Amino acid sequence: MDTPQPTATQTSQSAAPVSTAAIITTMIQTAPRTSDLIFSPGRAPQVELHGKLMQMRIPGVGMLSCEDTARIAADLIGRNTAAVEKLKEEGSCDVSYSLPKVSRFRVNVFTQRGSCAIVMRVVPTTVPDFKKLNLPAQLEDAAALRPGIVLVTGPTGSGKSSTLAAFVNKINEEIACHVITIEDPIEFLHAHKKATIHQRELYTDTPKFAVALRAALRQAPKLILVGEIRDRETMEVALEASETGHLVFSTLHTIDASKTIERVVGIFPLAEQATIRMRISKSFRYIISQRLIPKRDGNGRAAVFEILKSTVRTREYVQRGETEGKSLLDAMRDGSTDGMQCFDHEIENLIRAGAIDLEVGLSYATNAGNLRLELADLLESQPQSEPLLETAGPEPAQEEAANVAADPQLEITR
Repeated sequence: MDTPQPTATQTSQSAAPVSTAAIITTMIQTAPRTSDLIFSPGRAPQVELHGKLMQMRIPGVGMLSCEDTARIAADLIGRNTAAVEKLKEEGSCDVSYSLPKVSRFRVNVFTQRGSCAIVMRVVPTTVPDFKKLNLPAQLEDAAALRPGIVLVTGPTGSGKSSTLAAFVNKINEEIACHVITIEDPIEFLHAHKKATIHQRELYTDTPKFAVALRAALRQAPKLILVGEIRDRETMEVALEASETGHLVFSTLHTIDASKTIERVVGIFPLAEQATIRMRISKSFRYIISQRLIPKRDGNGRAAVFEILKSTVRTREYVQRGETEGKSLLDAMRDGSTDGMQCFDHEIENLIRAGAIDLEVGLSYATNAGNLRLELADLLESQPQSEPLLETAGPEPAQEEAANVAADPQLEITR
């Protein structure tokens, strides 16, 4: 009797799945400028390019199933038992992952509808510096090792980690000192240069930010970098560190300097807030907020910075609270000689330079109405028959189609 031969479908089903490393490598090689990789049941693997999701056509990999994403998640987590427990108990976990000669990643695995989904943030293999990130020159002063707190704020994906890495890199290249970083997970790997740098990862090297931060006070660092201030305890220890002769860098998910102060004060009980305001007014050195705005030519995004610096005036506003005519925004508008700047003024400059579209710029402004008034002369100078600052290049749908046509392995996510 002849042995039955497997059908094409059976052969496909029995074939070993494409390895996680091979999938990720293909995605990075196909879209080297991607910021994020996303794996979701019911979708093909996706990349995010300039804020738009596109699905990848990878040989041997189609629409991902729940089993596929669970397998990929297990490969990324590996033997990190703490991450496994956190995923089980809290529904999400953060890990770092690296592929030699490809890239490093900050990974978040989470459950949804009873299945796993994964978002991988691409971490550049080289540590960024001030010149590469085009950071405002006046921020170099924030890297001086004066005791205090420097906060970098902004929404997720606005480049806060890159900015912090540039500060650490500058100190590493210029000053012989001890630096401790506490991150979740470790992103940029800093080699010892003039400074000696120790990098600690949450759950692998320490259970909590606050625990590691308190321990750092006994480890003789000049600079302590805390990946994120998430709770009252961490903020309390950060203030204590700054008051005992340390420079502390950290991040917050707030949209501007005023909201940052409100957030910090608001995590403490009402009875303690007056004292906290006084402590913050004496401790903060800079609050740097940043936003990434799509460029007019479609080639990436422009970084816009708001800078609040510690001066007699700003310390008074932080301690006593903001009032009409005495706000931190007013201080930043008037403080250009001190190295301060506000979002709307920087957005106005980009609009006038033609780097970003008017309506796009207004959508990212702190006060769109006031910014429109500042641009009144530009509005009046435009011919009535032509739309203001008409976008150069193809329409979004045409641009997407052009991207797909240029690379047959990409298709627009719908």
